[in-house]
Amino acid sequence: MLQILALDLDGSIVDLLEREWDDCTCSVSTASNHYELVMKCQESRFDAVFVDLDHPRSGSLEEIEQIRVLSPSIRFFVVTSLPTWEQAVQCIKNGAEDYLAKPLLPEKMQSILHCLQRRLAVRPLIEHQHSLEFDKSKRIIGRSQAIQKVYDLIQKLARVDTSVLIRGESGTGKELVAQALHYNSARKQGPFVAVNCGAIPENLIESELFGYEKGTFTGADRKRLGKFQFANGGSIFLDEIGDVSPQMQVKLLRVLQERKITPVGGNQEIPVDVRIISATNRPLEKMMQEGKLRSDLYYRLNVMPINLPALRDRREDLECLAGFMIEKFNKLHERSIKSLAPEALLALSRYDWPGNIRELENVIEHAFIIEGSNEIHTDSLPPHMLTQGDHTPIEKPAEPTPEDFAEDLKNLDQVLTDPQSLKYPELKEQFEKEFIKRALKAYNGRINQTAEQTQMTKVTLLRKLEKYNINPKEYQH
Repeated sequence: MLQILALDLDGSIVDLLEREWDDCTCSVSTASNHYELVMKCQESRFDAVFVDLDHPRSGSLEEIEQIRVLSPSIRFFVVTSLPTWEQAVQCIKNGAEDYLAKPLLPEKMQSILHCLQRRLAVRPLIEHQHSLEFDKSKRIIGRSQAIQKVYDLIQKLARVDTSVLIRGESGTGKELVAQALHYNSARKQGPFVAVNCGAIPENLIESELFGYEKGTFTGADRKRLGKFQFANGGSIFLDEIGDVSPQMQVKLLRVLQERKITPVGGNQEIPVDVRIISATNRPLEKMMQEGKLRSDLYYRLNVMPINLPALRDRREDLECLAGFMIEKFNKLHERSIKSLAPEALLALSRYDWPGNIRELENVIEHAFIIEGSNEIHTDSLPPHMLTQGDHTPIEKPAEPTPEDFAEDLKNLDQVLTDPQSLKYPELKEQFEKEFIKRALKAYNGRINQTAEQTQMTKVTLLRKLEKYNINPKEYQH
């Protein structure tokens, strides 16, 4: 059954809804003001909300987006007797499905209700796809040991409701991990609210998080809910938690301890049921020593930390990350680029990635703009990526001859039969070099197949080819 909520001035919306839908598959609820509208959205699930802008307590257009946080799938319809082009554009920008002028036409209302009914029929499928969107194989990409540890932690922490602190350099994907925690937990049906604490001015962060009462300050002409109230029943993600002022730290500590908030200008504590996930790239231990971070808040937040590895510490994930981004940008830019050329992948593997995954994404998109073929080559990468740490250009390895191959084999056989020559470092390199050459010969010089069959990552194989000056083309037959 369709669940519809209406903030209706004169009852015309409700009357028309009930008149046009006469088969008992539509339930209409009403709210008397904006605050009640938000609270009902928080308490129950609705498929659509109709807001009459003529209502004296309808609230502002900007809050449509805030209400949608409570249910991302909700559909908003705005109704007014004084339609304007500017207001219509603003409504659509803020997330409204449609902007309707009074008097409401029965044909239009029938069309809206039938569309909502069709959406209700496919909603289970949409929700299933939404949950998969945050599955580790869909959003958090990688197969390295470092990222596998993160996968394991997400699976374990998704089963409990404890506070989590995600740590890592900028661009490592901290918000993705927070989303994965939420959408794989028992709270996945509730809202996920993300707050960048570092982007909110210090004098506004309290009212942003906890809301405020009407008349608290100039311009507070009505009660406003805070992010913690919008996140009730779900999770709140406090990004850049290390940027919060000492005064705000005290109030956050109380929320963590008591699970209650007090709106600015209010006297009554409001209980909230939220899971707090925080993140930072700052050295919190050093901040505690310097007196910039309360130790009791740190220990409350850091009940279970997740440390995200930098991209330079998981270089074996470069190929699959780049492949995921290539697929993304193919759709965005309507291209058909298939892969990275081996020399381009080698250039990526030798770079330090100070901007981590976010920087990699920018590099791949840069290559999409420059590249004219169906494969990304080094010429399409940003110029600063084509130099090593000493700023020497990356060059293709020298090509060995068949005589070099025969000589290496002879030398290795001699070493293995001479006990005096059995020194592990030298022998290891000679064996590794010979092993790679024989594998390339067995798989016709094909890098992808050689890496897969020998259980080496492609990045590792390319590094070894460069180290030993091996040209895979010599083994193609």
